[in-house]
Amino acid sequence: MKKGKTSQLTGYKNAKCSYGTVDAKQLKSVYILIQSWVEPTTTAHNWVRVTGMLERNIRHHLLDVVDPILFEKHNIVDLDLRSSGIQLGKRSFMNLEMTLFVKEHIDFKSLILKDRIKQIVNTVYGYPLTKSKHFILHKTKKQTT
Repeated sequence: MKKGKTSQLTGYKNAKCSYGTVDAKQLKSVYILIQSWVEPTTTAHNWVRVTGMLERNIRHHLLDVVDPILFEKHNIVDLDLRSSGIQLGKRSFMNLEMTLFVKEHIDFKSLILKDRIKQIVNTVYGYPLTKSKHFILHKTKKQTT
């Protein structure tokens, strides 16, 4: 029997956003996925450092926006962006997964949970991702001319 559930979030022009859980019956954690294709706008001497700083900024913004009544203080942020393949004029796939741990039982379909998750996605999508001085986000790999 499948216990996990996933829900899509709409309204994001340059990314695919969703959230889910591995066990909706006994909800202990919720993961948030933001997937996009990133294209560098500048050259950098060290892309490992740039992607590391991006992940750090996401962690800090996540701490600011997470509801302390609903979620635990600790969370997991996994930014998967291969720094070795980043080049000007080439799009690279970015997968951002954030795992939040729930303090008390709440229904996965709850409007409160969905509202808090949208708030988190809006914040992370807003500054660290779309307003990055190093990258532009795109929904697809294909470049339109």
